[in-house]
Amino acid sequence: MSTTSNSLASAWTTSPVGRVAAPLREQVVTALREAILDFRLEPGQRLVERELVEQLNVSRTTVREALRELTSEGLIKVVPQKGAVVAAPTLDEARDLYEVRAALESLLVRRFVEKAPRSQVYALEAAAERFAEVASEESAEPRQVLMARRHFNEILMEGAGSEVLRQLVESVQGKVRVLQVKGMSVSHAEAIRELRAIVAAIRERDADTAAEVCARHIQRVAVNAQARLKEMQEA
Repeated sequence: MSTTSNSLASAWTTSPVGRVAAPLREQVVTALREAILDFRLEPGQRLVERELVEQLNVSRTTVREALRELTSEGLIKVVPQKGAVVAAPTLDEARDLYEVRAALESLLVRRFVEKAPRSQVYALEAAAERFAEVASEESAEPRQVLMARRHFNEILMEGAGSEVLRQLVESVQGKVRVLQVKGMSVSHAEAIRELRAIVAAIRERDADTAAEVCARHIQRVAVNAQARLKEMQEA
C-alpha cells in the first residue's frame, strides 16, 4: 500500500474555522468530512489532534468531539499506536456494505413506488437527467458527479417517506463514501442508463423491476469499488 504523509499540513491545507452561528464542533466536523469525501484527506492519513488544533484554531476538546462524531459515521477509525486515521473499509467490509446498500436502496425504491406522488416522480426523473448531464461533461469532477447522484437518492428518500430507511441508508452510504470515487467508471454511460431505467419502471409503478435494476446498479458499482480497493491495498 502506498505510504501516506504523516504530516497533516502537507496533506490538507485549510483556514481556521470561522466564528459563525453554527457551533464550532459542527464547523470542524463539516470541514473534516468534506476533506475526506473530496479525497483531500486520503484513506490512511493520520489526524493528529495537535495539528488539527493549530490548523483550525479551535480547542482540543472541540477536535476530540469532532473526531468522535466522524468515527461514529465510519469516516475515521482509531488505530492502536497511530491514533485517528481516515478510514477505508477492508475488502470483506466493502463487500458486506455494498450488499446491505443494494438491499436497502432496493427497498427504498419499492417504498417510493408505493408512496411517492406524481410530482416526486417528475422530480426523480429530473434528478436522473441532471445526473446524465453532469456525468456526460468531460470536465466534470468526481465530486460533482457524486453530488448529482446523491441528489437522486435524496429524492428517493423524500418520496419513500420512511425516516427509518433514511437513517439506515445514510449510515451505510456514509461508510462507503470513501470508496465511491474509487468505484466510479471512466465512463458513466452505464450509470446513466441504470438510473433512467429505475425511473422508467417507477413511472409504470413497477416496483419489482425498479428494485431489480437498482440492486444490479449497486452490485456493478460494488465490483468496481472492490477491484480498486484491492489495487490500493496491493500497491
